[in-house]
Amino acid sequence: MMEILFSPATTSFAVALCLMLVIALIEVLGAFFGLSPSSAVDNMLPEVDVDVDFDTDIAGGPLDGDTPVVSTTENAGPLSQVLGWLCVGRVPVLVLLIVFLTAFGMLGFAIQGLANSLIGTPLPEFLAVIPALAGALPATRFSGLTLAKLIPKEETEAVSQAHFIGRLATITGGEARRGLAAEAKVVDQHGQAHYIRVEPDDETLRFANGTDVIVVSQNGGIYHVIENTSSAMTDSET
Repeated sequence: MMEILFSPATTSFAVALCLMLVIALIEVLGAFFGLSPSSAVDNMLPEVDVDVDFDTDIAGGPLDGDTPVVSTTENAGPLSQVLGWLCVGRVPVLVLLIVFLTAFGMLGFAIQGLANSLIGTPLPEFLAVIPALAGALPATRFSGLTLAKLIPKEETEAVSQAHFIGRLATITGGEARRGLAAEAKVVDQHGQAHYIRVEPDDETLRFANGTDVIVVSQNGGIYHVIENTSSAMTDSET
């Protein structure tokens, strides 16, 4: 078994498991310092247009046990269809990535271990990657569907990034200036915190860490903000 663990034929699977551990560590450290790497990554991705039906499956038939199903809308693009199938938008992307890397790595080692037992040598790496990938994708989807059901719906409600416009945010990472975005925390209408990249709407201004700002526009993955000069404006009123 040890020869499989350190075999060049399992390099991809070992790297996947190591990357999974790194991402998990980043998530833990982020939570310790009051940051949310998952939210930051989610906000950098293209918006996924998905509908979640807890009563019917993709074919329209009833489901047992109210298992949630994520189905893309008819006019969704290929990328949205793939991301929606993997439950992106219902479960944090980094969580899904951890599941995928774990499944891919474990399946790869299992495939190579089985091959080594049957034929006395592991398969060429590229041959083992194909079934490992084929198994990891549905495993990720199944886990995403399960997590989408277990996590309270109000905390996983898909929020259009455009809905951040007009909301109050607080600079949490560095100084925001034009051409050098800083991280800011914004709370959506469901009370869930998101971390976005912001720059001043006025290119002559700079906003220091801790400054309260208002999101006024979006340009790709960057939001433009102005300073909140009204002490009466709070998260609950934006």
